Amino acid sequence: MTGPALSFRALVLTPAYPPPGVIDDIQRPPHSSRALRERSLPVGAATWRALPIALLLAPIVTSPTPAFAGCTLAKLADLPVTMEDERPVMPVKINGTDTRLMVDSGAFYSMLSPGSAAELKLKLELPPHDFRVWGIGGSTETWVTTVKDFTLIGMPLHNVQFIVGGNELNGAAGVLGQNLLRIADVEYDLAAGVIRLLRPKGCSKETLAYWAKSGPLSVVDIEPTNALFPHTIATAYLNGTKIRVIFDSGAGASLLTLHAAERAGVKPDGPGVIPAGFWHGIGERPVQTWIGPFASFKLGDEEIRNTHLRIGDTPRMADADMLLGADFFLSHRIYVSNDQSRLYFTYNGGKVFNLTTTPQEAAQSTPDAPAEAAGGQPSSAAEFSRRGSAFAARRDFEHALADLTRACELAPGEAAYFYQRGLVHWSNRQPDLALADFDQALKLRPDDLEALMARAGLHLSRGDAVAAGPDLDAADRLASKATDLRFALGEYYSRSGQMARAIAQYDLWIAAHRGEIKVATALNSRCRARALLGQELDKALDDCNAAVRINPKGAQFLDSRGLVRLRRGDYKKSIADYDAALSLDPELAWSLYGRGLDQLRLGNAGAGQADIAAAAVLRPKIAEEAGKFGIAP
Repeated sequence: MTGPALSFRALVLTPAYPPPGVIDDIQRPPHSSRALRERSLPVGAATWRALPIALLLAPIVTSPTPAFAGCTLAKLADLPVTMEDERPVMPVKINGTDTRLMVDSGAFYSMLSPGSAAELKLKLELPPHDFRVWGIGGSTETWVTTVKDFTLIGMPLHNVQFIVGGNELNGAAGVLGQNLLRIADVEYDLAAGVIRLLRPKGCSKETLAYWAKSGPLSVVDIEPTNALFPHTIATAYLNGTKIRVIFDSGAGASLLTLHAAERAGVKPDGPGVIPAGFWHGIGERPVQTWIGPFASFKLGDEEIRNTHLRIGDTPRMADADMLLGADFFLSHRIYVSNDQSRLYFTYNGGKVFNLTTTPQEAAQSTPDAPAEAAGGQPSSAAEFSRRGSAFAARRDFEHALADLTRACELAPGEAAYFYQRGLVHWSNRQPDLALADFDQALKLRPDDLEALMARAGLHLSRGDAVAAGPDLDAADRLASKATDLRFALGEYYSRSGQMARAIAQYDLWIAAHRGEIKVATALNSRCRARALLGQELDKALDDCNAAVRINPKGAQFLDSRGLVRLRRGDYKKSIADYDAALSLDPELAWSLYGRGLDQLRLGNAGAGQADIAAAAVLRPKIAEEAGKFGIAP
């Protein structure tokens, strides 16, 4: 794909943005992942140390100024990034194959997911000393691979090493970590769609935020870094309590540890605290989160009063208390000076923290202040596209659509820009306009997997499984066997009622992605598809049992196992599963309906009819849905 590489939203059909009623009050001064922790480095520096010479371009500051007397900043590289699922992603080539990597300042080393390594046919080697990587959700087993030919911003590099481990990243094959970012100073200008690598000369005592000619500027000291401890860490104050924060561009939203929140006086059962679902990072288990109120968050000279923060039940991350994620990066322009051990930042406008709890809340929320365009005006279609994606990530759809429309006008033959604008129209509750853009993208490039999946998902969201069918079949033919796309195809085929096709997709995904956090969900989905068909029920039970072992409190997993046991005639065991599922989620209509059928078949007519009636209240068409698979009283 030429132009920016973009990801479809396979399962969450609206992007995540702050919920309504949560307002960050920024007090500006008068003058602003998954954090990984390593035990030891298993791999060498590879070819990254050669990058500064190879990428040397031109000075950003071409003549001395009073603020930069005797100081020059040489720009080594512009890394173009597109915001996908609230994370900065850039196109690369691995052994000649186009793919994408997320630029992740919270990762100590560049990594690929196991599924992506399998899809790219990379050879894995065991690391020394049972090396594991830690992050949100615990640790993960790792391997090492060497990429023979790696192309970054058009420059070929050879024999580049990556760690392999963790979970899939919704379209990105892996991450570019601090072993690349630490070769120079780094400027994060995500609102403009670019990350810059800079080499200062004669600037040890100068202010390096060269764009901040006037207006508010914050400066904070950061801890000295090295190859073993490369994270960008500073001190902030939460309700007056000192905390250590990591700047983590790979985290879609900022996250505070539960311990730090409690030290600042906020507990999960406290006033104003609400559940916010589960998060996962590189580790093997999901992390429970909440959103809670805080009187003050202060970093440098910038203080945010009467704000809300996301809290996660996770240990300290790389010995810090909070990740400042891509939401913070989007709302600020940031310069990390590794030489000075300082960080400079200015405020761009808009919300600082992404506080979404559900996609529905995201669809209803609005920004509390318009985001400002960063830097100068774009001049190319690619620049408009990247800035548009940044506006979209901050839920500023007006500016996002204006930029993406300009990109489409400047490059009317580029399918990617129409696809990207279609996603924004969809998120902005304009499905007809979204469909028109997806149609145009596929007219320009009929084999665009992401546009096929997006159009199929849009049709399914409108209840039109017939229209979705040709796109799903085309994606099935085009996709590689090991791609993470197989999981989404399984979900889409299941939603369209094609259970046998769904099972085939889950088979392919599970074979290539064992050990990932979505495995339990995939096993449950395959179990349920077989249960609905009433076929291979022994295999279905094995899948559901495995899913329940991974997460014994997964209400959906217990619900699916109850259906398998109903189909097998194990009515008492089925009732036990449905009872357990309903104790966790009393509004599971399928559990009520299935338990009702169990009761009827055991001769308990009154209890059975009551459950079936209760299920119909929650899901009026459930009898019709179940009847399509021969599941009836």
